[in-house]
Amino acid sequence: MIICKKTFKPALIILLCISYQIATAQKQSFVHSLDQQNHWVDSVFKRLSKKQKIAQLFMVRVYSSQTQAFDDSIAHLIKKEKIGGIVFFQGGPVRQAQFTNRYQKISKVPLLISIDGEWGLGMRLDSTISYPYQMTLGAVQDNTLLFKMGQFVARDFKRLGLQMNFGPDMDVNNNPNNPVIGFRSFGDNKYNVAAKGIAYMQGMQDGGILTTAKHFPGHGDTDVDSHYDLPQLPFTRQRLDSLEEYPFREAIKAGLSGVMVAHMNIPALDSTQHLPSTLSKPIITGILKDSLGFKGLVVSDAMGMKGVVKYFPNGEADVRALMAGMDILELSENSKRAIKMVKRAVRKKQIDKEELFARVKKVLAAKYWAGLNHVEPIETNNLIADLNKPDAKALVQQLTDSALTQLTNNPGRPAIDFGKKTALVSIGPTDTTVYQRELQKQFTDSKLFFVAKNTSNTPPLDSLLSQLKGYDQVIIGVHDTRLRPAAKLDFSSNVKLLVAELAAQPNSTISVFANPYTIAGLPGIEKCGMLLMGYQKSDEMQRSAVKAICGQLKPAGKLPVNVSVFFPSGTAHVYDQ
Repeated sequence: MIICKKTFKPALIILLCISYQIATAQKQSFVHSLDQQNHWVDSVFKRLSKKQKIAQLFMVRVYSSQTQAFDDSIAHLIKKEKIGGIVFFQGGPVRQAQFTNRYQKISKVPLLISIDGEWGLGMRLDSTISYPYQMTLGAVQDNTLLFKMGQFVARDFKRLGLQMNFGPDMDVNNNPNNPVIGFRSFGDNKYNVAAKGIAYMQGMQDGGILTTAKHFPGHGDTDVDSHYDLPQLPFTRQRLDSLEEYPFREAIKAGLSGVMVAHMNIPALDSTQHLPSTLSKPIITGILKDSLGFKGLVVSDAMGMKGVVKYFPNGEADVRALMAGMDILELSENSKRAIKMVKRAVRKKQIDKEELFARVKKVLAAKYWAGLNHVEPIETNNLIADLNKPDAKALVQQLTDSALTQLTNNPGRPAIDFGKKTALVSIGPTDTTVYQRELQKQFTDSKLFFVAKNTSNTPPLDSLLSQLKGYDQVIIGVHDTRLRPAAKLDFSSNVKLLVAELAAQPNSTISVFANPYTIAGLPGIEKCGMLLMGYQKSDEMQRSAVKAICGQLKPAGKLPVNVSVFFPSGTAHVYDQ
């Protein structure tokens, strides 16, 4: 076909316009999509009975690490109750893919599949990528890296047949003693938390994944874990508006697709005694939906947690949550019982039927937006390789390089010399660490030393100090050996004193691979000439610290929390080799 010059230009313009419209439609946010008529949603909705419509609002717990009998029980529940979705917990990606394929095949309506992936699939699954914890990311100064991370997480989610991530965590962690948030937060600065959370959220949504910012209206300033009891936020409405709610408010403006509500008693927002925020109409409908104008999915925190069932047992919490305005109930203690109770509440007009059915359509619209109108089986061939791509591993290293923070800058400290006699000390682990192995490659005249975290006897520690005096330079790694970096180290008091004595030596360099709050419990560490904060014990972070010590990396991270008078939020120094 020949196009003459006269017709070429208009034809090209039309083609470009069509391409633009297609691209715009593909990138349309979930919230904006709710304004449009959706024939798939209407068609599916009409095929469901009242009980089946209610069941669309429930998501149940699944472990791909469990037995075949457990798998069969979930399959039976899906067939019998016609639930709306599932939440995967611990297991492996191949088995999860197999479970998902089975469940989707037998479900009358495609299931909304979710997982807690605050730091990617690795938060729950073996053989997958773990991106840095959010506290680590709080130190990163280039938020485009978090957007890219969000895109990569979305890629992994889609490859594994997942449509929703229960993340990011947008709590402002301004309580160092918080037992449940801590390292899961981007920090204690509300502006930084908002910016980081939005970048991560937008990256995931750009990749076609529904996100769920948590835990509204803010779980950062609590000292009670809502898994075990009901925390109370005793703050004024003004304080909550200006601090706790700020990241959520900004994320909603930025197009957030979902919000998870926490189980907390907040008298300033609802004075009902012992009432969790998940069951509060003034909080969910009045503040979140009406005042903040949130139109996306409102998801409960797990409905079996003590923070909600302690005072509202036996299914009452499920009914009250829907009465309050919740869209999705996650992990009810008994979904079969709850669905019956909700149906009864609708019949008694305790729950408005039209409002409830509008939420069912919203859930179906979320499924459509996430591509569940066309469900394809997950291909398990090359699945592990696809979830561990080299570009993802490179991004993890780039993120830890960017997060590494130098906390002290002593110009009188002797320069690192690769030819000098060097002691490489590991405090915490008793086996050779990545940090030590990488340092050994640079410092050929070096020896390894180990201090167990529970060492309580003084003689071996005194002996170590005596030996270290024979070395020109001492490079120390302080490691939290636990699975998750808690706010306080579980070291003996004598080991903590050892850290202080080593920090006071002019030839010492210390890297801390732990929660940043832990350095408040290491008095004297502020005297260290070169103190690096590594935030977590990952191999990538240990390599980042080695690069900084060897002059191959200038730490660019900034402390995302206020630790002490010596280390306020935003602390960062540059040491010139």
